[in-house]
Amino acid sequence: MKRRSALYGAAAALALAPMAAWADRGEDGHLNIIYWQAPSIMNPYLSGGTKDVEASSLVIEPLARYNQDGELVAWLAEEIPTVENGGVAEDLTSITWRLREGLLWSDGSPVTSADIAFTAQYCMHPEGGCAQAARYQDVENVEVVDERTVTVHFSVPKPVPYGPFVSAQSPILQAAQFADCLGARAPECTEANFYPIGTGGFRVVDFRPNDVIQMEANPNYRDPALPHFATLTLKGGGDAASAGRAVMETGEMDYAWNLQLAPDVIATMAQGGRGVPVSAFGTLVERIEMNLTDPSPDLPPETRSTRAHPHPVLSDIRVRQALSMAIDRELLVEIGYGQAGRPTCNLVPAPPIFASTANDACLVQDLDGARALLDEAGWTVGGDGIRVNADGRRLVLDYQTSTNAVRQDFQALIQQWWREIGVEANLRNINSSVFFGGDPGSPDTFQKFYADVEMYANNFNGTDPESYLGAYRCGVEPRPETQWQGENINRFCDPAYDELHLQLAQTASIEERGRIGRELNDILMQNYVIVPLVDRGRVSAHSVTLGGVLLNTWDSELWNVADWHRTE
Repeated sequence: MKRRSALYGAAAALALAPMAAWADRGEDGHLNIIYWQAPSIMNPYLSGGTKDVEASSLVIEPLARYNQDGELVAWLAEEIPTVENGGVAEDLTSITWRLREGLLWSDGSPVTSADIAFTAQYCMHPEGGCAQAARYQDVENVEVVDERTVTVHFSVPKPVPYGPFVSAQSPILQAAQFADCLGARAPECTEANFYPIGTGGFRVVDFRPNDVIQMEANPNYRDPALPHFATLTLKGGGDAASAGRAVMETGEMDYAWNLQLAPDVIATMAQGGRGVPVSAFGTLVERIEMNLTDPSPDLPPETRSTRAHPHPVLSDIRVRQALSMAIDRELLVEIGYGQAGRPTCNLVPAPPIFASTANDACLVQDLDGARALLDEAGWTVGGDGIRVNADGRRLVLDYQTSTNAVRQDFQALIQQWWREIGVEANLRNINSSVFFGGDPGSPDTFQKFYADVEMYANNFNGTDPESYLGAYRCGVEPRPETQWQGENINRFCDPAYDELHLQLAQTASIEERGRIGRELNDILMQNYVIVPLVDRGRVSAHSVTLGGVLLNTWDSELWNVADWHRTE
């Protein structure tokens, strides 16, 4: 693997930048960040894992993003296009973006509209397996108007046209660097995927997958006074507890992401006095995903976990519903998150206009109701307490998740509740860096879903769930021909759902968007494709000497890292 020379260190960056620019840039020295789920790639188009999206956001940026209040703000673009300012066509079939003047890539070359158009081509390539394909739904083409302007043309009217090139999930790639990485070649471009040339405050010096990333200040960053830190280390691996201690007790680290720990554990760590926890609610939902296809290792890869082979047990909605009814969500919140969690029955818990109340029955555990459903489905209790069907098949499920203390506690409780209704769960936990990675060769990624059920948390950027809900349309499933990238990991397919989602894409009224969004959520919930557990607040921690941190649950947590600074 190619490594960057030490000549690309802070000294070289100093030599490359005008002296005036370095009057303040880098004056605060070194910044240490820890993500206990270690990044495995620096390209969010090839991974849906939050760890990879957020690490990438330090380097590559979008035209617009969401701030800490969920408001859409211009980033690489001059302004947010709207109908009122002429940026969005009156018939809502196009949006025109204009780049800020004078933007440079970290290698000193100019950022142009050709880079924007190429990024769309990269993600929309039919053989590319783009992890963010839902954001490009209904894009017909991207027209280069001039060196700084593009117009995105949609095949249908788009009242909310802020999917492509918006948020950390959809940044701009440098066309020159990724030119030979289209389609099936995308995962093969190791140099580009590990060392992307970007416009962000930092650039990669050394990348070690699933371990550590060394970065330095981008000498061509658009603000000559930023970033305040000259170098940055993003350390990956370990666990949430060690990450929290490294900030709040020992002070080794400046920022620790996603402290998925019991509330009393976080409170004890905070007494160390070296750091403070910060938290906020957004749309992050811990859930159990149901595999609607057969993950049997007896099947060849090209048919395993495809709709050609329906799941032999979970294809029955009564089984899926029974598994949900057996869960005590209130207890999960109590032991796992305390005030940083709320029981939920929805995939989309916020904003309020999109939050359904139609599924609230799940808030009450109903073991007797679950048993009755399994009786009705033909599963009878065997001599060992585990149910069997008429064919003699035992009701045994493989239940996987990432390695994390709270998740293992959840697994143990849910395993116990399922046992009480006659279901045996074989528990498995996988290293987070692998589970949330995008390696198409790994059998253990959440996208490949080689298990019956799996548990993790996910959310959407911004305050509108159109792209998020679009992940459950027919045809966007991970499969071999897309390098196992894709969003519909359950392999759910309902033409009525797809039609309703198309209506959402073409609806302008926020009240109507709320109604349709709730209906889409309810289809997924009432089919028990996804079993929500906890509406999780995001909890991270930063050093008492680190200023400028604005916890953002609507975009990348590292969205404003260029503004972070040392306070003492």
